[in-house]
Amino acid sequence: MDPTSSGLVAAALAIAVIVLIVVVVMLWRRIAALDRRLAGLTRAGDGRNLESTLHATLDKVGALSTGVEALKSRATVIEAVQKKAVQRTGLVRYNPFEDTGGNQSFAVALLDANGDGVVVSSLHARQNTRVYAKAIAGGRSEAALSEEESEALRNAMAQGTPGAKSS
Repeated sequence: MDPTSSGLVAAALAIAVIVLIVVVVMLWRRIAALDRRLAGLTRAGDGRNLESTLHATLDKVGALSTGVEALKSRATVIEAVQKKAVQRTGLVRYNPFEDTGGNQSFAVALLDANGDGVVVSSLHARQNTRVYAKAIAGGRSEAALSEEESEALRNAMAQGTPGAKSS
């Protein structure tokens, strides 16, 4: 082998070694970056591996799902009870007698979402006050209503149901 060809072979080998060192450094940096990313992914678990982190996350999701189902059940019960709560009100103040002033007599309608409830009226006079209550079912009374009681009932029914979904 002649000295020029062995010099060329040595130069080629040196260049190959340098290229391989550059490739090794690049791969080392890439592996270090992947290690940092993996450490970031596993930080929430025990830090050992991604599988334990995924199991911990799935356990949390399962617990949240159970909690959401419990809240749905409670919301259903609350919505059913809320329909029976007083939601619609109507108040009419008036003066039924000429010898009294100040509109101290009143009729008030207190209704639930279905229009069930009561109309309470109070007639105030100089010597006494009388209070009457009349049952309401579906927005109607079986007993005769005075003009003021009817107005209070109409006002309450006109309010609609709070929280009702409109189409």
